Amino acid sequence: MLAHRQQKLAIVMFIVVGAALAVGLLLVALNEGINVFYTPTEVSSGDVSQGQNFRVGGMVKTGSLVKDGLDGTEVNFLATDFCNDILVSFSGPLPDLFREGQGVVADGALDEDGVFRATQILAKHDENYMSAE
Repeated sequence: MLAHRQQKLAIVMFIVVGAALAVGLLLVALNEGINVFYTPTEVSSGDVSQGQNFRVGGMVKTGSLVKDGLDGTEVNFLATDFCNDILVSFSGPLPDLFREGQGVVADGALDEDGVFRATQILAKHDENYMSAE
């Protein structure tokens, strides 16, 4: 080959290898940073493995909220999608909008007993704004 063709081939190969490396690093970063959202039915059916970090969303089942501990910061409740329920355990301060019958998103993982150990609780609310007046 001529020298200028070898130089062009080297440049093209460098671009292809660099692009492949960038895509590979991007996929690895996205795979580690993705936090998947599941419903209680999907969790009950075994779509999630034990120890995998994910989010479960549903409604706080009425009558299932139990506060433990001296200051009431340890809570257990059932998250439901009205087909299946999953027991959620959380230790820490709860959002102001958190209560029975409201939507909730819990971030955490399943333990060996099948209990969802939440590290963060997010309360969902509807779009209807009602002023204090």
